[in-house]
Order: sequence, then structure tokens, then C-alpha cells
Amino acid sequence: MFSIGNLSRRTGVKVATIRFYEERGLLPPPERTAGNQRRYDRAALERLHFVKHTRDLGLPLADVEALLSLEGAQGADLNRAHEIAERQLADLQDRIAKLRRLETELARIAAACDGQHDHVCSVLQAFGDHDACSGTHQAPPPVTPAQP
Repeated sequence: MFSIGNLSRRTGVKVATIRFYEERGLLPPPERTAGNQRRYDRAALERLHFVKHTRDLGLPLADVEALLSLEGAQGADLNRAHEIAERQLADLQDRIAKLRRLETELARIAAACDGQHDHVCSVLQAFGDHDACSGTHQAPPPVTPAQP
């Protein structure tokens, strides 16, 4: 049996996040000691590792919940897990493509500076003039952190 602090150290998940996952039903309610302290078994540790890994891969909580609901499923029901993985991969590839476009544009802007500071800064002009951009770009949405 593990205390919540021990579970946190073993998984790298903050105590507050473990409590949040319990509230969301991602972790089963733990046993309690006579002093009302949480005690987790090996199954809870393994489940928390699963949740952390899926969150580290960027999956939203709704998808984590869907994957957990497939525990023990067989046959065609498991297609849902594949769909979630494929969608997450497509989302990641889209974010990477956007980041590459941003990288190209920022490299162009950084190269606009000639290193001389006796005139109007070309970099500041480039940041201020979206019409001068070489293509369309937009920052991808921030990656969902592993913590809530």
C-alpha cells in the first residue's frame, strides 16, 4: 500500500493532481486508514502511470477517460482506442507543421538584422509588419500540460 506522497514520488504526479484525478474518476477511491489517510494499491499505481503517460502524450482528459473505459473490452470496441491514437497523432502532426512554419518565419525575421544599430531595427519592423511575412503562420495552441 502506498500513501499519496509515496504515489506522487513514484509517478512524478503532484499530490493535488492525484486528488483531482480521483475526483474525476480516473483513479478509484483509495482505501483509508483509521486516521483517514489515503492508501493506494499496486493497481492504483499502475493506473496512475497509465494516466500520466497518456497526459504526457498530450491526450485530453476526455480521451484518457475513454481509454480507461475500454479496460477489459474486446473486439470492435477496441477500435475506439485506435481512433483516439490516430486523432492524437494527426493533431500532433498539425502542431509540428505549424511550428515549422513559425520556425521558418522567425529565422527570416532574425536574419533581417544586419548587426548594426545605427538605424531602425529591421527585426522590430519585421515583427510589426505581418504583411511582410513570407507565408501564413499561426502559433499552434499550447500543449496541454500533464497536470490539470
